[in-house]
Amino acid sequence: MNLKILLPYRIFVEQKGVKRIVAQTPQGSFGLLPHRLDCAAALAPGILTYETEAEGEIYLAVDQGVLVKAGMDVLVSVRNAIGGSDLDQLHEAVKREFLNVDEQEKSVRLVLAKMESGFIRRFMEFQHE
Repeated sequence: MNLKILLPYRIFVEQKGVKRIVAQTPQGSFGLLPHRLDCAAALAPGILTYETEAEGEIYLAVDQGVLVKAGMDVLVSVRNAIGGSDLDQLHEAVKREFLNVDEQEKSVRLVLAKMESGFIRRFMEFQHE
């Protein structure tokens, strides 16, 4: 298979000759082999594993995103990715980097929603005066 992992600002990995891929979804992990039917899946923050003949197993910590398999091409688009060889360190990176960012985003969205509703309420009051 041909694997390409895209970040918003660059190509993180472009690898040919991938024998298998294991990725995490909100429902659990799943694997891809070269002759699997085409599919698409939403990815959860976690460890993405792929294997090549030359390099063996490669582990990447990936943020949430999308995986699309079309023929022999697998395209993974994620917000962030970290490479490494130690699974414990990558697992900690997922917890520290990606899951905490989700909490920060929720806080920011909550504040923005409050600001928007306050603005709309004041605008409606101003319009009725």
